[in-house]
Amino acid sequence: MHRELVFLIFPDFQLLDVTGPIAAFEIAGRYVPGSYTMRVAAAQPGMVPSSSGLAMLAGAFGRARSIDTLIVAGGDGSRVAMSQSGTQRFLKACARDARRIASVCSGSYLLAAAGLLDGLRATTHWSLAADFARRFPRVRLEPDRIFVRDGTIWSSAGITAGIDLALALIAENLDEATALRTARQLVVYYRRPGGQSQFSELLDTAPAGGRFAGLLDYLRTHLQQRLSVDELAARAAMSPRHFARRFVAETGVTPARFVERLRAEAARAALESGARSVQLVARQCGFGDPERLRRSLIRVYGAPPSAWMRRTTPRTAAAFRYPGSLPRGRSSR
Repeated sequence: MHRELVFLIFPDFQLLDVTGPIAAFEIAGRYVPGSYTMRVAAAQPGMVPSSSGLAMLAGAFGRARSIDTLIVAGGDGSRVAMSQSGTQRFLKACARDARRIASVCSGSYLLAAAGLLDGLRATTHWSLAADFARRFPRVRLEPDRIFVRDGTIWSSAGITAGIDLALALIAENLDEATALRTARQLVVYYRRPGGQSQFSELLDTAPAGGRFAGLLDYLRTHLQQRLSVDELAARAAMSPRHFARRFVAETGVTPARFVERLRAEAARAALESGARSVQLVARQCGFGDPERLRRSLIRVYGAPPSAWMRRTTPRTAAAFRYPGSLPRGRSSR
């Protein structure tokens, strides 16, 4: 199925807010040819300068009815762009006629100014949270999230989170396997759960620059793997017994408990943000099956998966159900 993606930009937009998602959709389109066509649009067509000084060629907004997904960039110019009447009219038309609308970083300001986020959950870059909340008190801001989906409107945190957002949109359009292959080609992790905090509460408690700093980062990005004490000790170049003692001394918990809490944190965030199923969350976070996930969430947080799902809006809650290389001949450069 062919889908038209439109990227809305404005003077002083953040370049990576646009080029990051574009690269993700481009690569996904190589795996599933014909999936996407993309164009860049602006209130004033022509060469539009980014905040870096580099410019991007943009066309006119066009007809909202032909758009599958509108992605609004963020950047220093977002506060000026959000007050433009033509831009607001276009956003409202897209809310009525396009299938999905998404924002990257401070692109959420444009959506909020047009009234599209009133009463909805949304996120933006953490450094803008206080200002955003003051300007738009009717938005249910979740400032520590990577991305948030509420119905047909998606919003994401700063800059590189736009790639996380794009991968989630690809997974919804096509399938998880294509999104995974795309992430591998981009050499990014697939995937930080949509609701995962921009900062991990558990990892924030670990000593910065400590003996296991590299290992902790490895844990965070390899939750699907087995992560036994023996494997972690080998990665740390220590005997299992010595590793276990040193790990407890530095983090305050055993390796096994640390891994479980990290997985539970990621699973809870995924459930809160609209993951497709408990089975999928259990697999992606390393639990293997929903029952192990259920027991772990009860042990760590005192509540089963259903408790976290109930925190979503009715529209997103309905989505929950229990139970790479490029094609040959194509270069990544």
